[in-house]
Amino acid sequence: MTAEMKTVGEVLVDLLEANGVEVVFGIPGVHTVELYRGLAASKIRHVTPRHEQGAGFMADGYARVSGKPGVALVITGPGLTNTITAMAQARQDSIPMLVISGVNRRDSLGHGRGLLHELPDQHGMVKTLALYSHTLLNPADLPLVVERAFAVLLSGRPGPVHIEIPTDVMAVKIESRAAKPAAATRPRSDGETLQRAAILCADASRPVILCGGGALTAEAEVRELAERIGAPVVTTVNARGMLAGHPLRVPASPSLKAVRSLLRDADLVVALGTEMGQTDYDLYADGGFPALKNLIRTDIDAAQLARGPQAALSILSGAKTATAGITGFLPGHAAAKDGAARADAARKAALKELTAKMRAEVGVIDMIYTALPDCTIVGDSTQAVYAGNLYCDAPRQRAWFNSATGYGSLGYAPPAAVGASIADGARPVVCLVGDGGFQFSLAEIGSAVDAGARVVFLVWNNDGYKEIESYMVESGVKPEGVKPSAPDFLMTAKAYGVPAERLANVDDLPRALADAAARFGPSLIEIHQEKTAGITA
Repeated sequence: MTAEMKTVGEVLVDLLEANGVEVVFGIPGVHTVELYRGLAASKIRHVTPRHEQGAGFMADGYARVSGKPGVALVITGPGLTNTITAMAQARQDSIPMLVISGVNRRDSLGHGRGLLHELPDQHGMVKTLALYSHTLLNPADLPLVVERAFAVLLSGRPGPVHIEIPTDVMAVKIESRAAKPAAATRPRSDGETLQRAAILCADASRPVILCGGGALTAEAEVRELAERIGAPVVTTVNARGMLAGHPLRVPASPSLKAVRSLLRDADLVVALGTEMGQTDYDLYADGGFPALKNLIRTDIDAAQLARGPQAALSILSGAKTATAGITGFLPGHAAAKDGAARADAARKAALKELTAKMRAEVGVIDMIYTALPDCTIVGDSTQAVYAGNLYCDAPRQRAWFNSATGYGSLGYAPPAAVGASIADGARPVVCLVGDGGFQFSLAEIGSAVDAGARVVFLVWNNDGYKEIESYMVESGVKPEGVKPSAPDFLMTAKAYGVPAERLANVDDLPRALADAAARFGPSLIEIHQEKTAGITA
């Protein structure tokens, strides 16, 4: 039987469908038009951002909520360079993202002929950032390349991967055969190592568990282990919301003195799926994070286990299988009885440690979750988000995430919120963004309108880069460049046909959120430091 012949672009769409891709974020151009040939006839939804960086951030938000890789489709040259910031954020936060780009024709690569969108070495530029980057020189290799890309996305520590397709390859016809999804092969620890970990757990009287974003898929297993050994569970920003409402939860940053005291007093710390990086563990760069006694560290990335604090025992495994394996060696173990009391004391001390201003900002975040219990808050680098990263008792996992850790990019939240809404349209999404960061991606309001995304743009307006201004003053530097003019956000929303209001009092927020969540499509609410009463202590 003769195989059907299709263009590379058409086969690419078939392969994406076979690997479970339901949404692609991208801006079409002359250099990618052939990759769109099969898209309209497929089941894949295409969402058009206003900027390629927005495409990457939408893919990021989509991936965080759905748990599946986000896909961005961008043009050669500027399309890809515009996406690099989003790829860097995904790399830092271990978010699975597939970026498919064009590149100039094969016979032009490396010659510097001044072609449109030409870079000296596009592949060389991206491969320093991507977990895997491939230039499709041989059209027939496409199925193998896509399979490898998804295998990398699904098997190890997630991050961005990249496939670039030369313009003269896109329209070439190749054999189209039945496509199969890539297989995921995740590392699993041996039983002897897990038994050693269980012995350490059984001998501990003051254990603590640390959970990072890599532990999100292991919530049930983490709960069982924590209850079995009586361990408070400290969650980093990307794991916030795990064990929501549980007496063992500690939804506070390890950069806080109260949490560090809990860890310093522990005789065993089990770290699951966390890189233990500075933005979670030493946010103020004071070097005060304690040396941990009897650290068991579990990570899916062998290189990550070689970095960071010295561990008494390292386990190369996904958090889910490792945690289940350890618990399996603890039948009938009597839990430490004071775990819930230690967790409660840490929660109270951590919240008390915050400044009055920060506690007021955390109070606004609590108000959002009270008004919209099923919402997802997607944050940018802004003051209320910084406070929430220090302490946020989110109602479930994947309900709180932002760009203020890791790479720390501005303009992340508006497009990421659109991606989050597309991943789960049943839940409202609150985009918590400052007036400065919002202007990095203000036009993505239009993307939310086009997509019918249930996004509430909650603008925290303090008339500039207030965090940087305060830091300059504290450092004895005269503030400069921290007062960029902002538009009238209500008028901007109106220009896109989006309902908007500025709150006179923060007490009006629950009503405004309920009104916004009841609408189809996006809304905008502004909280202004001078014009809204009650936002500061």
